[in-house]
Amino acid sequence: MTKILIVEDQQDINNMIVKYLTDAGYYCEQAFSGTEALMCFHMKTYDLIILDLILPGMDGKALLKQIRKTASLPIIVLTAKDTLDSKVDLLNSGADDYLCKPFALEELLARIQVQLRKIHRHDPKKQVYKKLVLDSDIYDGLINGHRLELTKHEYFILALLIKNHKRVFTKQEIYEYVWNEEYYGDDKTINVHISNMRKKIKLYTDEEYIKTVWGIGFKMAE
Repeated sequence: MTKILIVEDQQDINNMIVKYLTDAGYYCEQAFSGTEALMCFHMKTYDLIILDLILPGMDGKALLKQIRKTASLPIIVLTAKDTLDSKVDLLNSGADDYLCKPFALEELLARIQVQLRKIHRHDPKKQVYKKLVLDSDIYDGLINGHRLELTKHEYFILALLIKNHKRVFTKQEIYEYVWNEEYYGDDKTINVHISNMRKKIKLYTDEEYIKTVWGIGFKMAE
């Protein structure tokens, strides 16, 4: 059974989410502070985390960064901030998705299902391009044995580009494949993820892996 950790300090909201997801067939555990959630994360294994940003003890953003040091499981952030910069900042910090408060439980469930489908989407166990290896057992990339600590979105962007390494993908094509939703011309989201991947790869090699095709999009560098 899919195990989900709900990290939300408001007990009524936490309980409401747990009841809805339990009725939908998921196993849920609760945490009401960032420190409690971090302890749960270190002690148990989860398939997905729902994370509120405003938490006692350790805030959601700090907790997100701690989790991303060792794991790439899907994390959906609940936030009251609805600006483009705050959304980009969340994705840049390692969130796989976000939902603005107040939200409908039906939409939360749909977003959970999208993230879980990505995990179980059929992929070869390993995809190799030059010195880069994408391993779907750990949902991460490795160069010379060094883990890149990819987020889920970064992993699926690289998987798409490597699988079709001779093809140039537009930002719209990348967004709609990885996020599984309609693209509204938000160039910044794709640019941030590509920039972050390049920085992670550059830690271990000076060789170019992702090429910008100006006016079109991105492809793997030959």
